[in-house]
Amino acid sequence: MNNNMDFSFTLFLLVSLAFSFQCSSSSSSSSSSLRKGSSLSVENPEDKLISHNGMFSAGFISIGQNAYSFAIWFTEPNSLNHKNTIVWMANRDQPVNGKRSKLTLLNTGNIVLLDVSLNNVWSSKTSSLEPLELHLKNDGNLVLLELQGTKILWQSFDSPTDTLVPGQPLTRYTKLVASRSDTNHSSGFYQFFFDDENILGLHYNGRDVSSSYWPKPWLLSWDVGRSNFNSSRIAVLGSFGEFYSSDNFTFTTSDYGSVMQRIMKLDSDGVVRVYSRINVSQNWYVSWQAFSGTCTVHGVCGANSTCSYSPKLGRKCSCIPGYRMKNPNDWSYGCEPMFDFTCNKSESTFLEMKNVEFYGYDFHYIEICNFSTCVDLCLQDCNCKAFQFSYWEKHGFYRCFTKTQLQNGRYYPIFEGSTYLRLPKGNTFSLKQTSNPSNNDVCSEKLQRVYVNGGENHFVKFFLWFATAIGAFQTVCIFVIWCSLFRSNQKTYADQQGYHIADIGFRKFSYLELKKATKGFSQEIGRGGGGVVYKGLLSDERHAAIKRLYNAQQGGEGEFLAEVGIIGRLNHMNLIEMWGYCAEGKYRLLVYEYMENGSLAENLSSNKLDWSKRFKIALAIARVLAYLHEECLEWILHCDIKPQNILLDSNFQPKLADFGLSKLKNRNNLNNSSVSMIRGTRGYMAPEWIFNLPITSKVDVYSYGIVVLEMITGKSPTTGFKIVNGEEESVGRLVTWVREKRGSSISWLEEIVDPNIGLNYDKSKMEILAKVALDCVVDERDSRPTMSRVVEMLQYHGND
Repeated sequence: MNNNMDFSFTLFLLVSLAFSFQCSSSSSSSSSSLRKGSSLSVENPEDKLISHNGMFSAGFISIGQNAYSFAIWFTEPNSLNHKNTIVWMANRDQPVNGKRSKLTLLNTGNIVLLDVSLNNVWSSKTSSLEPLELHLKNDGNLVLLELQGTKILWQSFDSPTDTLVPGQPLTRYTKLVASRSDTNHSSGFYQFFFDDENILGLHYNGRDVSSSYWPKPWLLSWDVGRSNFNSSRIAVLGSFGEFYSSDNFTFTTSDYGSVMQRIMKLDSDGVVRVYSRINVSQNWYVSWQAFSGTCTVHGVCGANSTCSYSPKLGRKCSCIPGYRMKNPNDWSYGCEPMFDFTCNKSESTFLEMKNVEFYGYDFHYIEICNFSTCVDLCLQDCNCKAFQFSYWEKHGFYRCFTKTQLQNGRYYPIFEGSTYLRLPKGNTFSLKQTSNPSNNDVCSEKLQRVYVNGGENHFVKFFLWFATAIGAFQTVCIFVIWCSLFRSNQKTYADQQGYHIADIGFRKFSYLELKKATKGFSQEIGRGGGGVVYKGLLSDERHAAIKRLYNAQQGGEGEFLAEVGIIGRLNHMNLIEMWGYCAEGKYRLLVYEYMENGSLAENLSSNKLDWSKRFKIALAIARVLAYLHEECLEWILHCDIKPQNILLDSNFQPKLADFGLSKLKNRNNLNNSSVSMIRGTRGYMAPEWIFNLPITSKVDVYSYGIVVLEMITGKSPTTGFKIVNGEEESVGRLVTWVREKRGSSISWLEEIVDPNIGLNYDKSKMEILAKVALDCVVDERDSRPTMSRVVEMLQYHGND
């Protein structure tokens, strides 16, 4: 199995490199090459190398006031406001002066970068007496090679900075290192490389500590689909948007299948992303990212601090109570205590930070312990700065972690636990820096201890404390009941803020807010098996599609938010964008962007969809299904592909809707016995549903094929399309009819094409589209192509 994987990966790499070589093998010109004895000067803006295709430039680029680096970048339009996209830098950590600095190819065969004082800032460390040429290739690779042969002495692909371009391999000898910030290009703390176990991952290499944070460090490699049974350690991004790594990590970008400008970059926030654009006149957009939720990145706020995130405000760092920033201009230094730490038990107290967790540096871990045991464990250790205490509902016991360092802290509302910070008794520190009001307080909750004192426990003191607690408990209950009545006319704090502070990244709406937005759920614009969709106008004047789910009371809020969070990690240009949700009492609602042109079903009978639009829609929906089936860690089946669930924006770009919540399955569970209830719409459903066969991604492939046939013919499989003996023929006749036309008539295409299309279409493309659709609707599921294969076939012919 591993041999097959290595062979497949090697084949992919060879094809990618061959493609890159083919694109860059044209003869060089004087503007793309540098010979021995020649130099490029920082003072002459025209002193630069330009690739033969004009896509890349190499030369000196300003990175600060009178600070320059020798770099390679995408050749951009001549605009003072246009920011250059840099893909490689020679001297990112030691910029040179804007006067008399030069890059020279010496007669000895060494490339040297000299500053104004003639100091050697950077060199290729090469030597050769043969005629040489420094050449910028069409793929962005700067290569020093012998003119009389093909020997490469040095190339920029072997020493990347923070960016990979298509065809550039990441190997066991190379790594990506993020910049300190968007404006500071010097080496930062985040790295992307193969570790000692052959796993490609993201790592934090901070000032004092280092750690790995992606893939999730608490999971084994095979739990995240990785394999460490290889020694090649190589990964590469392909020209079509596909990525393969020797540890079995693969993905395709949201725009997979098209050849366009792409880069894979480790950003300064510690997240690796793929950016795409059609050409230099377009803006870059994110077509893939490793994960969402930037607070999961280690070290983002330094030690003794917490990270919180909201879509509105972005990422925010805060020192924990009793601590202050070490460097007011740089969070990487973290925070330092404003008190003298004491080891005396009787002089220690604990301050609760609810929903705050710190990853790593656990000195003790105990299960099935009570709160006082956890307190004692920390008090007995002079190095214990805090402890984390939470209830593990899945296993029914409490967990205690004592912390010797407070690294990687974050405020995470889904975390149902607290961190208790050790402070000197009598402190005046508060929770202002970390506390976040919640709208989920109820009378049944236990009163939380704000601190725990050391010392003796007398019976009288206990009795007085108990009586006081009972009185406080009653007071809190009365207050909360009063608040609940008041809330019926007022928005909660979280609603006033306009977001739910959680890493899922969506705004949390109140039920009353969405009821007002939809004018009492009066304007229905769609209906399906999962719920009813209404048009609404949000408080920020955005039109939205608000879906009210059926059977909402069957699921708890935790489960609902977990599934919404999974949807939040999906990122594809042809998936409908979710803006928020409501999980309040028995109500479960989802808020989506509103699509101006409605559904594909509404437009098929009109003259708005010409041949070109229909082909593009078919290709786009194939891409998004390939993304859902093959890229996501969760195996996501749509189970109801039909024209009503394909929505069109103002430019008739399609977006797939009504997916996710009840169809998130484990990719390795191919039988999916848990999918017991028939889902889908009559006419679009695969035979597996009818005959109670195992459900796989091929059910979506079948439905996709039916939709494509409907787009070609204009005939619906659900209502019949032909009169026989005075009655409409049965559902399923559409597929049989197209097959019969194909087998019995030379002009079968003309006979099946929707009259609304007319004769203005590409016959060869129409034929391949019809053939692909018929391949998708064969009864035997294993004979149907995968959606990625469908994309390849349509993309190949679509570029003819």
